[in-house]
Amino acid sequence: MAEGLRERKKRQTRQYISDVATGLFLERGFDAVTVAEVADAADVSVNTVYNYFPTKEDLFLDRSAGVVDRMARWVRGREVGESAVAAVLRELREEVEAVSPRVGLMEGYARFMKVVHAAPTLRSRLWSLQHEVHLQLEATLREETGAADGDPLPSLMAGQISWIQQTVMGAIGREMVAGRKPDEVSREVLVLLDDMEELLSDKVLNYAVRDH
Repeated sequence: MAEGLRERKKRQTRQYISDVATGLFLERGFDAVTVAEVADAADVSVNTVYNYFPTKEDLFLDRSAGVVDRMARWVRGREVGESAVAAVLRELREEVEAVSPRVGLMEGYARFMKVVHAAPTLRSRLWSLQHEVHLQLEATLREETGAADGDPLPSLMAGQISWIQQTVMGAIGREMVAGRKPDEVSREVLVLLDDMEELLSDKVLNYAVRDH
């Protein structure tokens, strides 16, 4: 379905407000900028900002919705004969090898992470997002395997798979903040992914294999 004019204008307004806010946060720090200042810089009302972003943290982490269900999408889209963790490893390797901005391999990511590290509320929101990722992944694994509600295995497997992504993103963040080049970090993280895969048990590696 084609995007209508009204929807397109709303999307463009949301993106503009987010871009203005991000610029202010990167320049001055998250805690030093108020929502009123963002509204003034974007030439909109404070209410308009809150209509698009329920909290100040949403202004900075505006792409979090796509991140929360990313691994669940990868699992749902796994190939025939491919397990849940194999699909996640494959997708992560492809993004890391491509030096993709989606995993933080870009110039400027260090500034983004420094803002996060300096703001307790942003760090708290990231922890909350990680929990949401786990719950989304657990629900997907439960649905894909037909596991009963009381079966703990989907939650345990979601924890194992989430550990992979969190470790990769943590390593990328640390190295980028340290001033490393994205292509250098990419090569090292690919080795890290191999090391992590070797640590996984056969039960994890062969869980939720798609058979049709």
